[in-house]
Amino acid sequence: MTFRHGKLDKEKKEIIHRANYLVAKIKDPEQLYDDMPKIIGPQYRGEWALYTCNMTAIALSNIARLFPEKREWAIAHIKRVIDIAMSPKIREYDRKRWYGEDALDSLNGNTSHITYLSVLALMIGRFKQTGGGSQYDSLYHSICETMNRRILQSPALNLPSYPGEPIYVPDMLVAIVALTEYAKWNGGKYQSTVDKWLQMAKTEWIDEETGLLASKLTEDGWPIPPVSGAFSALSCSYLAMVDQEFAKGQYELLKKHFKKDFPFTGIKEYTDRKCRFDFENVNAGPVILDLSASGTAFAIGCATMLGDMKFRNQLLRTAEIAGSTVTWNGKSHYLLANWVLVGEAVALAMRTATLR
Repeated sequence: MTFRHGKLDKEKKEIIHRANYLVAKIKDPEQLYDDMPKIIGPQYRGEWALYTCNMTAIALSNIARLFPEKREWAIAHIKRVIDIAMSPKIREYDRKRWYGEDALDSLNGNTSHITYLSVLALMIGRFKQTGGGSQYDSLYHSICETMNRRILQSPALNLPSYPGEPIYVPDMLVAIVALTEYAKWNGGKYQSTVDKWLQMAKTEWIDEETGLLASKLTEDGWPIPPVSGAFSALSCSYLAMVDQEFAKGQYELLKKHFKKDFPFTGIKEYTDRKCRFDFENVNAGPVILDLSASGTAFAIGCATMLGDMKFRNQLLRTAEIAGSTVTWNGKSHYLLANWVLVGEAVALAMRTATLR
């Protein structure tokens, strides 16, 4: 894990310092939302606040697995970020997109809400796996039952993130990871849905040009080209959590089509054009010298989980060059986190990613 990146104690210290920064930075729902950049608008501010909670919870659960002495500390902070994610302030963006219907107040209904519900289910699952209590059990069971039912009732086993938009495959993969982890700890319940979805992914939703899993689908399951570097890297990281064999093949294709080595190693956003700078896809982060900020960060996760330590080290070096770490009073963060806190959370979750 630490190959060519310093000794184990050095990396452990940096990981803990970065976690200290995140848990200190995420104080309450209003403050977290306000920390999201205003330029991206209310929907993405809500999304990024939710994903900051999600990736922080994942990172903390990973840290507890890597360093067991941090388990109780991690449990306490995972619970806190779950409560922030469940607050009306953070749920508001999803409610507004779904015509005023609240995700948690409509679990018996048929409206998708898949993005919010899958993220929350994944966070609660990690809380349980880390050794957390039973306070979320009833909600956890209800959310997973709802997601499973809605997926099976949907065209081609997919649900839209928002009305009138295509299926975003990485968003669906969050649900698949959440259901996989639920099944593991609940006697295999809902695993058959996961298996059906993965079989469709391998046979029906592959991009013809690259062989990668499509980034977007139509409602009835037709791939929408082109694939995105950010979405493909994110999909690879999630796939590594549910199907290592499929993930390995996708990871090699990701590197074949999107890896860039000069002047910095990372993941390109586009295969069909060069780009000095754009912000066309908010979820890709800024694209600078062809490199996708999100794609490069998410690739750290699949490189770590699949044991490609040489590439992991190269990606971490790029992150350092681009982000510039600041350390003070037992806390470390990339300077970029002053503007994009979610990037700090993603990088730590991916850097500490473990196969469960």
